[in-house]
Amino acid sequence: MSGVSKLTAFLVSWQRAFAIAVVIAQAGIAVTGSIVRVTGSGLGCPTWPQCFEGSVTPVDHPEVATLHQWVEFGNRTLTGVVGVIAGLCVLAAWFHLPRRRRVLVLSLVQLVGVVVQAVVGGITVLTGLAWYTVSIHFMISMALVWMAVLLVSSLAEGDGPARLKVPAPLMKLQVVMAVVLGALLLAGTWVTAAGPHAGDASTPRLGVDVATLAQVHADLLFLFLGLLIAVGFFTRTRAYWTLVGVVLAQGALGMVQYWTGVPEVLVSLHVLGAGAVVIATAALWTSSRERTHEVELPASGDQALSKA
Repeated sequence: MSGVSKLTAFLVSWQRAFAIAVVIAQAGIAVTGSIVRVTGSGLGCPTWPQCFEGSVTPVDHPEVATLHQWVEFGNRTLTGVVGVIAGLCVLAAWFHLPRRRRVLVLSLVQLVGVVVQAVVGGITVLTGLAWYTVSIHFMISMALVWMAVLLVSSLAEGDGPARLKVPAPLMKLQVVMAVVLGALLLAGTWVTAAGPHAGDASTPRLGVDVATLAQVHADLLFLFLGLLIAVGFFTRTRAYWTLVGVVLAQGALGMVQYWTGVPEVLVSLHVLGAGAVVIATAALWTSSRERTHEVELPASGDQALSKA
């Protein structure tokens, strides 16, 4: 077996592992981003794509602490790691024969998403950590986490049309749940934008009362919980109960976080929980549908002969 053949066989045999890894990586880099924020290291590397003018890596600087430099630089480096994993997903999808368009597209979404995130991250630094750029940065991460779960699911599915495994009203409820989840995550970024963890001491905060934004965030959580209870009337699968457990744990963590004055470690744990909620919600979505391994046959024997 040639070297190319061995590489191709390796990529194909590890395709599912790469897909699972990209789910973890996309969720994980959001957590490391929160660590950058709570340690005040958002401008540890004040330029982009270089860390300092003339240097890609951290350098001794009288105005920027070394720790802040390396925390921010480490997060930037992890973007490259996520990019490599996404690239492996694309290569595995390309070399898998017969090539599957849906798997390839979902893999490309991950790779393109990493590039987009790198650009948005650069804009975030160049705007001095403007709160709205940070919100966009986080929301893109969560969208990529959702799409990564779809990628993992697609590897066990066929390429036929999607068919519901549950009553149609349940899927409509899940669509509403996804919209509410998006609003819930966005409101969470606003709470952080108005809170004490700016990413840098000089960063302007969102000029809205934290308590007001926290209440909006909590109200959306209660709405999400109500929808989740409604979903329970239609299905009580393992995916459903997993989502229930993750949401309850995340809600409890959020309340403790608020009552204790938003300590740094709980902020990062809450971001981890947000990624877990997205993964569990997307898993419930994928478990409610199936795609068979149907092959579209020609309409007649003459057409089949003409294609031969």
